[in-house]
Amino acid sequence: MKVFYILAFLFITGKAFSQDFEITGKVVDEIGVPLESATIYLEKAADSSLVTYTISEKNGNFRLTGTTTAPKANLYISFAGYQSHRETLEIKEQIELPTIALNIQDNELEEVMVTATRAPITIKKDTLEFNAGSFSTRQDANLEELMKKLPGVEVDNQGNITVNGRPVSRILVNGEEFFGDDPKIATKNLPKEIIDKIQVTDTKTRSEEFTGKPGDPENKTVNITIKEDKNKGYFARATAGGGTDDRYELSGIGNYFKDDLRLSVLASSNNINTSGFSYDEVFGMMGRTAGRNVFGGGGGGITKAETAGFNFVNKWEEEKEIELSADYFFGRNDTERRTIVARENILPDSRFFTNSEESSNLLNDSHRANVRFEVEFDTLTRLNINPRFNANFGNSYRDRIAESLDEDLNLINSTTSSNNEELESADFSNDIDFIKRFGSRGSYLQMEFENDHSRQKNDNFYFSESFFIEDGEEVVEIQDQYIDEDETENEYSFEVSKRSVLFDDFFLDISYDFDYLKSTNKRYVYEAENGDGDYNTLNDLLSSDFEVNSRRHTPNVGLNYEGDVWRINTEVGLLHTSLDNTNFLEETSFENTYNNLFLDAGVRYEIERSKSLSIDYSTNVDIPSIRQLQPVVDRTNPLNIIVGNPELKPTYRQDIRLNYRNFDFATRSGIFSYANIGFSDNNVVPVTTVDEDLVRRTTYTNVDGAINGNVGLFYNKQYKKEARIFSYQAGLNSNYNKNIGFTNAVRYEAERYSISPRLRLTYEIEELLSIEPNYELTYNNTMYDINPDRNEDFINHSIGLQTTTYWPENVVFGNDISFNYFGNVSPGFDNTSLLWNMSLGYEFLKDKATLKVKVYDLLDQNIDTRRVIGDDYIQDTSSLILTRYAMLSFTYKLSNFGGSGPPDRGGRRF
Repeated sequence: MKVFYILAFLFITGKAFSQDFEITGKVVDEIGVPLESATIYLEKAADSSLVTYTISEKNGNFRLTGTTTAPKANLYISFAGYQSHRETLEIKEQIELPTIALNIQDNELEEVMVTATRAPITIKKDTLEFNAGSFSTRQDANLEELMKKLPGVEVDNQGNITVNGRPVSRILVNGEEFFGDDPKIATKNLPKEIIDKIQVTDTKTRSEEFTGKPGDPENKTVNITIKEDKNKGYFARATAGGGTDDRYELSGIGNYFKDDLRLSVLASSNNINTSGFSYDEVFGMMGRTAGRNVFGGGGGGITKAETAGFNFVNKWEEEKEIELSADYFFGRNDTERRTIVARENILPDSRFFTNSEESSNLLNDSHRANVRFEVEFDTLTRLNINPRFNANFGNSYRDRIAESLDEDLNLINSTTSSNNEELESADFSNDIDFIKRFGSRGSYLQMEFENDHSRQKNDNFYFSESFFIEDGEEVVEIQDQYIDEDETENEYSFEVSKRSVLFDDFFLDISYDFDYLKSTNKRYVYEAENGDGDYNTLNDLLSSDFEVNSRRHTPNVGLNYEGDVWRINTEVGLLHTSLDNTNFLEETSFENTYNNLFLDAGVRYEIERSKSLSIDYSTNVDIPSIRQLQPVVDRTNPLNIIVGNPELKPTYRQDIRLNYRNFDFATRSGIFSYANIGFSDNNVVPVTTVDEDLVRRTTYTNVDGAINGNVGLFYNKQYKKEARIFSYQAGLNSNYNKNIGFTNAVRYEAERYSISPRLRLTYEIEELLSIEPNYELTYNNTMYDINPDRNEDFINHSIGLQTTTYWPENVVFGNDISFNYFGNVSPGFDNTSLLWNMSLGYEFLKDKATLKVKVYDLLDQNIDTRRVIGDDYIQDTSSLILTRYAMLSFTYKLSNFGGSGPPDRGGRRF
């Protein structure tokens, strides 16, 4: 109650002494031309702390609104290439300024802005740039907490980031990747104190960056620049914790910076289902969503993980500019899983049920290494070499019990099986990219060669005992086998493309792309003899020696216009695909060729800054997998026997995408929407028949007419008054799928709809309190033409609440509650899941040390229940999942940099 009165007092007194204001005006250049996207911001005259900001509209007009207790404030207006404007204003309710003209900056280079103060936000031609010092956070905040303060940026519970409705796919530090392609290592570990600017651009490949081609506007890349005085030194963090049920966590990460050189190392060990590096400042390394684990993918389970790795980046500039980037990861995982599945199988005139329980343990060692070597021979010529290596070595143990029941729940068959499997896989790939530019207008020649060699080897000792009811009598079938399987893939691709400039921003592109894939699968099944453990008899019916070769030629020509307002691209050509496969054991083969239209076209219209509309259309082909093609019987599941079809054709896909976005920096609000639809011909689908013993036999065929589509609409809005921030995000997503398949050899169509509205609210008093409630509803409906009586619909609900308080000083108290309700699950499955995580931390030793007590699954009610609606089945799954534990942990952070510059005037320091 005392805390409530304090919060109420702070809110009331803060409101009583603050002044609402609105400042309007217009920004033009020296000759009166309106300047769009100039940055206008207000700072307190007393301490230069940021009050609010906005950008000018297309006609140069701006409106700056907010609340402040300061009687006077400094108004700044900045625009790239122009001298900044500054004046002091007396704050009152309505301020109307005369037209303000900016003078061109003398000796100004393109897109370089020299000002006496740092604008909180700068919009350049293709970059949205935030000044980190302008946005208030806690003193020991990391990059993720800073990102949450930026307008148009959203960070969800799993650390996924969107900017103006677009997902962030890459995080760079000084233009280089930070530990490969895992952006969360950067967002969770980089401290705000070393960050200078946050730059947001369309995601580009390395070749697009060098040639100047526009990137992918539907995905964003965030580049973090380090302050010059912080770019020489190191920072590190180490955590050790122990808890109930023998739970523990150990992790450490260290980073060393020196100009263009960066070295990072990390290591961790834990048994709480986390990688150990996506460290949350409040909740540590706990998973934060009910019914899910954050490590090891689907299927739940509990994992003990040990990981170590390093990342090295450096650049040398002598006669040539040379860059080297390398990283290596080692991981050892010990994962235990238990899964219960209840499945209703829908037939044209009836139904039957299958139930199964499976337990498994997987021990796996993994190695991952990446190297990128880049040489710029001169400003127009560049060579990039990027080899990658991945390897896994493991042992898997699985036990499974399954049964089938008829429509009246009479037992028809059952099986028990066990697998003891040794697994090895290795993958080596390389990308060599050479680019020669001609002049500065965008003409270039590019040649790229890629190769990928992978191998997977499995040695499986398999045993099963199956019972069938035939004519009222029980029949027993036993399989005792050693399965030696070796699968390889060798893929090569070569592309040459030439871009010529026809007019300014108008280009002619001619390219040829060749792809070759060779896949082999050797699977030899040996039967046990006399129960003595010897496997000497080869089962020819279950064995295979199969090879698939595919070649794809794609010559195409394109006309592309890449202006500031309009972007139009049209590439048209031929998709010529040849496919041949050979069964060496049966001495049979099949080959054919397929010709399809290749088309990749799109139009993007930038109505004004932060407002755009785009539409795209593309085609592609998908080659069937070797397992879908090889005509050999797979009986490792005696109740579902599978055989491939060597006459499958490649799937031909057509996709249409429509996007609209509009973010208004003046009102801190934005709307983002998209609509996608895809059509597939020759779609590969299973053909299943069910015999009187309820044993399924599955093969594959091609069908036309599959459709998938989705529509989404999202809106967010932020209100800020002094240290108080309120924001909300509302969204609506809808999906439609029309699938065609076969059940019991009868062709069917299944249509699935889902609609999911959601709402997220955030209320924050800086340095004191943060409250974030959220709600999501998902309605699912499935209609089957094979059995209309089994049409299915259900509703899932998800509710969450996150609260964090930073009072008293140096104490952080966090609560994260999520509740899931799963509609219409099978009997015996829990349909509610409640996960409550709690954390209490105390910071001391000048915020370098943190002592934390945290409780995962406080109420011990977390479960992993899922319902999946298939084209001809309804399936409920429950999996082993991590449950309640408490842990005490200690974290220590240290840093040392080569200098300490003056505080940024764009924001306050703590």
